[in-house]
Amino acid sequence: MNRLDLFPVTTRIDNETLTIAGQNLASLADRYQTPLYVYDSATLNILAQTYARALSAHYPGLSNITYAGKAFLCKAIAQWTQVHALTVDCTGEGEIGIAVAAGVPRDKILVHGVNKTISDLKAAIQHAGTIVADNLSELHRIINLPAANLPTLWLRLLPGVSVTTHHVHTQTGHYESKFGMTREEIPEAAAFCKVHGLPMNGIHFHQGSNFRDPEPLIPAIEMALDLAKETGFKDEWHFCPGGGWGVAYHEDELPHPSIESYVRGISEAVIEGCNSRGLDLPHLHLEPGRSLVARAGVAIYRVGAVKERGHKTWLLTDGGMADNPRYALYGARYSCLPVTGVGLERSENVSIAGPYCESGDIVIEDLPMPRIQEGDLIAIPMSGAYQLSMSSNYNGARKPAVVWLEEGNVKLIQDRERVEDLLRRDLTLG
Repeated sequence: MNRLDLFPVTTRIDNETLTIAGQNLASLADRYQTPLYVYDSATLNILAQTYARALSAHYPGLSNITYAGKAFLCKAIAQWTQVHALTVDCTGEGEIGIAVAAGVPRDKILVHGVNKTISDLKAAIQHAGTIVADNLSELHRIINLPAANLPTLWLRLLPGVSVTTHHVHTQTGHYESKFGMTREEIPEAAAFCKVHGLPMNGIHFHQGSNFRDPEPLIPAIEMALDLAKETGFKDEWHFCPGGGWGVAYHEDELPHPSIESYVRGISEAVIEGCNSRGLDLPHLHLEPGRSLVARAGVAIYRVGAVKERGHKTWLLTDGGMADNPRYALYGARYSCLPVTGVGLERSENVSIAGPYCESGDIVIEDLPMPRIQEGDLIAIPMSGAYQLSMSSNYNGARKPAVVWLEEGNVKLIQDRERVEDLLRRDLTLG
């Protein structure tokens, strides 16, 4: 498979150098330093439009697409979501604050969280259109908070059915998961809402992230629709069968899973399930997760040292687990290309690691590459989701700059952290 198919849709090779949206990546690295993350707006727009068209084609009722704030959220990304009228999924007070600062309207803010604090709930009540209640304790906290106008509430179901993902840490729907309420707890929660006059009008579940087969969603959809009927949902009610549709991170995983087949499978299951139960079609919400944003992002690192260790060649770069902990967390697999000399023969297998004092600070293992020299740049595709949002200041690392690319235009959307940023929160003993 073609490694370029992992990169944003505007990626081209110009004089053996990678460009995105007409911008030379080597020039961007010189201008903004490395590690550097770039986001291609055209790729984001195409993926959002693909989801919207698929829903329009396959689901006759009202529908909506939700952007996963946890994938990567900053003010510029939050502003982009409103170009496509996306709902922004926020987990807690911090992400709510970013969405509000970006001007996301109340009805487009949805709040998740497995253990929402009082501060989280106060922010959600003030700024959000929907709260997804994870447990009965949360509902008890909500009724004790002052609120002139509560957001609508959805109940999060734990369906007890997992989807197949590459690691157990990306599975959320099995019975031992920390997320949501069981089949037996949902009716109790619904009754509690009715007794206390809480505006409950939806059901949500999520089974896992980065899966490729929608078939395991069907039993969970059936269970959720049974509960919707028992609860007495009618007219304008809301249903979200989660999301987390997969992407290809490595050329061996190409082609990317079909968004069309995913949306069609869910839509058909919901339509058939509602018809067989005499339920009105719900307002259907999908959470594309990484499949909306991962391909739009590329990480650019500079190689500082090359080490030969027996049969192993290490490329040591200025980026790694501080800006992308996914390998250390669950063995995520990536690919990459040199920024210049793209067409050179891939003559050796290399492993790529970062500068941090951890043996797990690895980005890629055993990837065929051209011979790379110290000072060369590498570009790692599929870097738009769950990297920067999980980044840290480990070893005093400063978070990288992020730029937004449109054809003929470059916009800095997150500045590079500096040492003074690390010191801003610190207080001395005397």
